[in-house]
Amino acid sequence: MCDIRYFKSAYHCYDVAVNLMNLYQNDEMYLNDVAYNLQQCIEKTLKAFLECKGVTVPQTHSIRKLIAMSGNHGSVVVITDWIEKNQYEIETWEADTKYNFDMCLEAERVSTGLQEVRKFLDMNHMSHVRNPELTDERKARLRKHLPENLVVRDEFEWNCYYNIFRKRLENE
Repeated sequence: MCDIRYFKSAYHCYDVAVNLMNLYQNDEMYLNDVAYNLQQCIEKTLKAFLECKGVTVPQTHSIRKLIAMSGNHGSVVVITDWIEKNQYEIETWEADTKYNFDMCLEAERVSTGLQEVRKFLDMNHMSHVRNPELTDERKARLRKHLPENLVVRDEFEWNCYYNIFRKRLENE
């Protein structure tokens, strides 16, 4: 079974990006940090879904490579059109925003990234609001796939476990 903390870590990066954007006052360092955290959110989400498929994920920040691996290994992650189209740019946000002090991102571009990563998380039901597909009946069936002593703390965790086991539940 995969570690739910990977999903939480990815979501945390999104939360950090949102909070930094709220502090932004025409300071490009904030924009760079927002972009970095958005890249990390996407990277960690892709890695979390791969880990849950039993794939040993290499140490990489390459969004392109992780998207390709997701497709090749049957990951259930939903890749949005925006991420698909902008994967190279998103990938550069990892190192360039940290080490290239001449990098200057456009506020509009980063703001769009924030909105699009939210859509990515929503499409993958990484939310604190219960996935509407996760009915009480499905939740009971899902519980049978989890260790007896596992305490699922909140709707975010239920959503993640449902993502992990959705295909199996559909085939029952």
